[in-house]
Amino acid sequence: MRWFVFKKSRGIRTDRSCSLGEFRPTAQGLAFCELRANYVVKCFLGTIASFCAPATVGLAFLWELSSSPTVPYLHPARCGPSRTYRTNPSSIFNMVLQGKTPSAPSAVQRVLIDENDAGQRIDNFLIRVCKGVPKSLIYRILRSGEVRVNKGRIDQTYRLAVGDEVRIPPLRLAEKADKAPVPGREFPILFEDDALLAINKPAGTAVHGGSGVSFGVIEQLRQQRPQQRFLELAHRLDRETSGILLIGKKRSALSKLHDVLREGGLDKRYLALVVGKWPNPVQHIKLALTKYLTEEGERRVTVDKDGKASHSIVRLVARWERFSLVEVQIKTGRTHQIRVHLTHLGFPLAGDDKYGDFALNKALQKEGLKRMFLHAASLVVPHPVTGESLVLSAPLPDELAAFVARLDEKEARSYG
Repeated sequence: MRWFVFKKSRGIRTDRSCSLGEFRPTAQGLAFCELRANYVVKCFLGTIASFCAPATVGLAFLWELSSSPTVPYLHPARCGPSRTYRTNPSSIFNMVLQGKTPSAPSAVQRVLIDENDAGQRIDNFLIRVCKGVPKSLIYRILRSGEVRVNKGRIDQTYRLAVGDEVRIPPLRLAEKADKAPVPGREFPILFEDDALLAINKPAGTAVHGGSGVSFGVIEQLRQQRPQQRFLELAHRLDRETSGILLIGKKRSALSKLHDVLREGGLDKRYLALVVGKWPNPVQHIKLALTKYLTEEGERRVTVDKDGKASHSIVRLVARWERFSLVEVQIKTGRTHQIRVHLTHLGFPLAGDDKYGDFALNKALQKEGLKRMFLHAASLVVPHPVTGESLVLSAPLPDELAAFVARLDEKEARSYG
C-alpha cells in the first residue's frame, strides 16, 4: 500500500516517513491523502465480506471497492505540534459487517423553489429534502458554504423565496441494507381541500417516526399519496391519543396554522375518563410544566414552578362511582399537558401507562379498556386560506364508547 501526499503547487511526492494510516501535512499548505489498495487486496476483503455478511451486501461491498479506490472517511486528530490526519482502512468493511453499505455520493442537486417551499428556513428545507442526512452534516455544509442560493453563500437562518435556486452538494451516507419500506395508508378524513387535511387518528399510531418508531401517520400518508408534493403536520398528538389531527398541504397554509397556534386562536377540546369523582362543573388548571428523562431514557413531564406556563379548562360531562368523564380545553399545547395536570390533582386518566394507576389499568383491561381514555373530540380553527371558522368533530372510538356504555350498565350516574 502506498501513501501519496499532494502539496499545493508542488505536484506529487511519496512520503516514506509516514506510517500506515497517517500522514502529516507540510508547512506549505494543508494536504490530503488518497489510500489505494491493489486489486488483490480488494478481492480479498470483498470475499471476506461476502462470508461475514449477507451475500448481496458482500458483492455490493466488492463492487464499491473495485469501482472507487478512495476511502472517503478522514478523521482529524492531534499528534505532536503539527496536525495529523488518520484514516481507518477497514471503515467500509466494518460498515458491511454491521449490515450497512456505503452509498455513492449523490450528484449536485439544483432545486428551484416554488410557493410550497417559499418562506421556509434553508436549514429546515434541507432537513426535509435530504432524507436520512444527520442534522450535524446539514449545518456543516451550510457553514462551509457548500450550499448556495442563487450562486451565493447564505447562513442557516435564510428564508427561501419563490424563484430561488438552491445548490445542494453531493452527500455520501451509510445506508441500512435492509430498510423496511413504509406501508402507505389512508386515515378517516374529517375535512380536506387544497390547503388542509384533517383526519381522525387512531390510538396506537404515532404521528411521525422516531424514538424507536420506524414511521407514523405523516410517513404513511406521503407513501399513500406520492403525487402530493407537500404534506406536513400542523401539530401533534400522543401515540396513545386518538382524534383530530391537522396536516398542511401547502407551506403557506401550514405557516398560518402555526401562527394561529402560537396566538392561541385554536379551540381544541378532548374527552378524558379520569379515576375518581371530579368535583367541579368547571375548573381552570394553571400549573407550569417541565420535561425530564427517566433513567431508562424515556421522556416524562412533571409540574414545576420554574417550567413553562400551562393552562387547561376542565368541564364535567358525566360522573359515576369510580370514574368521571370530563371535557378538557387546552389553552396551551404542552407535551402530556392534560395527563400531567389531571394526575397532579389526583385524577389520573384511565389506561394511562405513563402517569396513571398501573394496578387499576391491568384490572381495566379485563373490563375491556385496553388503551388510554383520551380522545381529541372537537376543534375550531380559522381556515388558513379563507379565514372562515372551520368546525371539526370526531366521535368517540367504538372501544371507548363501549366502555362508557358498560359503566352506565354497572354504575348509576351522579352527574350528567
